[in-house]
Amino acid sequence: MNADIFIDAALARHLLRTQHPDLDGDLTLVASGWDNVIYRLGDDLAVRLPRREVAADLIVHEQRWLPSLSRSLPAAVPAPLRVGTPSEDFPWPWSVTPWLPGTPVSSLDVASRATFATELAAFHNALHVPAPADAPSNPVRGVALSTRSAAMAERFATGRVPLGLRALWDELVAVPGWAGPPVWVHGDPHPGNLLAFDDGRLAAVLDFGDLTAGDPATDLAAAWLVFDGRARAAYRAALGARVDEDTWRRGRGWALNIGAALAADAGGTAEMAAIAEHALREVAAS
Repeated sequence: MNADIFIDAALARHLLRTQHPDLDGDLTLVASGWDNVIYRLGDDLAVRLPRREVAADLIVHEQRWLPSLSRSLPAAVPAPLRVGTPSEDFPWPWSVTPWLPGTPVSSLDVASRATFATELAAFHNALHVPAPADAPSNPVRGVALSTRSAAMAERFATGRVPLGLRALWDELVAVPGWAGPPVWVHGDPHPGNLLAFDDGRLAAVLDFGDLTAGDPATDLAAAWLVFDGRARAAYRAALGARVDEDTWRRGRGWALNIGAALAADAGGTAEMAAIAEHALREVAAS
């Protein structure tokens, strides 16, 4: 994904010196994703800067909501500690967050992820509470699965998503929709957005740029994006009775939708391609 602006360490350092001069330390590039560039600042902080205009509002959502949400969540999240404001040097808001220790779950063997299946379920149960009326809206997360059918047709047409999954998509789209109040939804529940400690516990949930209110089934896609069958069963059991069968089946539909999006992205990374391959295989098998 092409960036709207080039962000190097010199720019990040300049922004820190002009807006937060008390923060100092070595800057190390750790991520340059679709939407954001992340530099580690010293040992304890990270600088998160949007590289595309469409990502700027996502930073604002994190700044607005994560500090309060973090207080009720059982795992660490990158709630901003400092806020950067738009300037003549950089046109969008940006954040300084804690540096959260842990290993990206996308780099771990899938079978080993079972160690935190119940913890991720607890995190989702804690997050999925009714959201206020002014929660961020998101046209592609937390919404009815049927609204993603046109995009799915395009993904099937690329030839990079197995056509054998088309009938499954049609079946899952027909599942009754969410009838409860809109709840908080993380929106991007793939293993690249999770960190684990060396002992296998869940360390953190990252990247709340897609934060929205709506159907919690979007986040339940983690059952297929992150886990294998054994861990998925533990995750499902830990969610408990608050997740009914229709919501679970819509979660499978969201895993198919997100997995297909990653598979169809010809410019995606090897990491995202591996996540897509795993998700589509798990969705088909279950």
